[in-house]
This record gives sequence, structure tokens and C-alpha cells, in this order.
Amino acid sequence: MDCTKHDINTLFQQLGLPSSDGEIDTFIATHSLPATTLLQDAPFWDQAQQHFIAESLAQDSDWSEVIDELDVRLRQQ
Repeated sequence: MDCTKHDINTLFQQLGLPSSDGEIDTFIATHSLPATTLLQDAPFWDQAQQHFIAESLAQDSDWSEVIDELDVRLRQQ
């Protein structure tokens, strides 16, 4: 049973990215998505990150809500 807390910080850890609040804010400030690009198709993800995001969304996993949060934040630029 997965008891991991699913928040933006643990999502960044799962993606292998720096995960402090400041590092996440910096990532979001330096990356953005146009309305026509799916989150998993963003050019700044590597293949494993793309796969994790796409699979999590397709399966409506526990990660889906926080992935949606990241998607919204990347489009608010």
C-alpha cells in the first residue's frame, strides 16, 4: 500500500527534480506551457518523466490531482 503524501513537493521528488518550495517556484517561473500543449508533451521533460505523467493521468492515479495542479501553475505565466 502506497502511503506517500501526494503533494507538489513529493511529485517533484518522484520526477527526480529539486523539490523544495523555492526550487519548485523557480522551475515554474522558468518553464511555461502554451494552451495547446499537453503537460506530458512539454519539451522540458525527459522520457521517464513524460511516461510517469501520462500514465498517472491515464490511470487517474493518486498523483493526478497534484499533476493537474502543476499543469495549472505552468499555464499561469
